Amino acid sequence: MIKIPFEVKTGVENMKIDSDLLENVISEKKSEPIFRLYGWSPVCVSLGRNQKDDFIDKNFLQENNIDIVRRLTGGRALLHDKEITYAFICPTSYLKNGESVIKSYKEISQILIDGFKKLGIELDFGGERKPNFADYCMLISTGADLCFKGRKFIGSAQVRKNGYILQHGSILCDYDKNLLEKIFKEKIDTSSIISVKEINPDISENDIIEVFSDL
Repeated sequence: MIKIPFEVKTGVENMKIDSDLLENVISEKKSEPIFRLYGWSPVCVSLGRNQKDDFIDKNFLQENNIDIVRRLTGGRALLHDKEITYAFICPTSYLKNGESVIKSYKEISQILIDGFKKLGIELDFGGERKPNFADYCMLISTGADLCFKGRKFIGSAQVRKNGYILQHGSILCDYDKNLLEKIFKEKIDTSSIISVKEINPDISENDIIEVFSDL
């Protein structure tokens, strides 16, 4: 597996890197998977590929130095603030169940399960919870999302092109409930989500980065 060292970039830069990596493996027909961890600066809202942006107060984002960018993948919006994002790219043939969307999500997510197990955090796959009104991705759960004791912890999304998969997702280290509610203009039910800080406040972002660097 090719591992790209953790780096912090703007939202536009991060999405371009993911896109460029996908295009590169397709053009060169690479078989080895790529794993990347990254952060965001400034804070950024990413929208799903086909998601409307009419709920966003762009003046509020500008006043608070919050960027906005559109992802290659589908799903709902995320606030990239106190979190780490991962990306995994591979040909469908690399996976045992690469042709199945749900099974491939779970197979790729096993990397995350293994990493957090080393930090003493046992994750499993959640059940479906899809309120149609939610714009904030973490309030929507599918069977492919990773949860801790039934609360959503990592939300992921995929895009497929020419026999290759890009899956990326948000690892919630902490969150600002008030800021989330101001951006998404909806009540954030924190009983349905959980962060690293809530699970074990002694685990730092550097601890997470180091664990996945050693996998």
